[in-house]
Amino acid sequence: MEMKKRISLELRNRAPEEVTELVLDNCLCVNGEIEGLNDTFKELEFLSMANVKLSSLARLPSLNKLRKLELGDNIISGGLEVLAEKCPNLTYLNLSGNKIKDLSTVEALQNLKNLKSLDLFNCEITNLEDYRESIFELLQQITYLDGFDQEDNEAPDSEEEDDEDEDEDEDETGLLEGYEEEEEEEEEEEDEDEADSELGEGEEEVGLSYLMKEEIQDEEDDDDYVEEGEEEEEEEEGLRGEKRKRDAEDDGEEEGD
Repeated sequence: MEMKKRISLELRNRAPEEVTELVLDNCLCVNGEIEGLNDTFKELEFLSMANVKLSSLARLPSLNKLRKLELGDNIISGGLEVLAEKCPNLTYLNLSGNKIKDLSTVEALQNLKNLKSLDLFNCEITNLEDYRESIFELLQQITYLDGFDQEDNEAPDSEEEDDEDEDEDEDETGLLEGYEEEEEEEEEEEDEDEADSELGEGEEEVGLSYLMKEEIQDEEDDDDYVEEGEEEEEEEEGLRGEKRKRDAEDDGEEEGD
């Protein structure tokens, strides 16, 4: 099947800008070049074109969001500088089983700053002496070459990487939610403290008012007591005056007799 027809089938009634993954393995390229793939696939993140008899990347469209590119088992021998221009955010590139022979061809990949994993398995370049050491020295941005790092630790598969990314996202989301919950709890505690403070101030004001009223009442009671005492003294003095008057009158009567 020609690549152009395969792309039409892979769309499945979707617009090209809605497609994030595209697998075109085992299709036939016309004259060794890509046909039917264009700039409208701007959301594409994964593209696989293994064993499609591809010999040139010259007609590769601009795919700025592309992260993983599978080009294994083709007849590519050079022109890799196109990748940095058209797919600047590649993190994984598989060129295994192609016609790549020397380091100068791979040197063009230095401009892929985000590239972490490169596969050149079954390319002639792997027969060079100190092949792995040379590639790691030439492409210092990569972590894995042919599935292993410099200490021969195997690279995680793509599914595990995706799971790790999801776990990291979930952890970040969980931390953010926890932080927000803590902030809400602190705000609630501050509101409660403010309410308690206002209530305490109100109680103090009520207490002061009560004390002031009691003092005023005490003063009024004292004034009443003083007034009552004065009235009693006045009454007693009046009685004493009347008694003296009566005594004087009695004395006068006795002298007259």
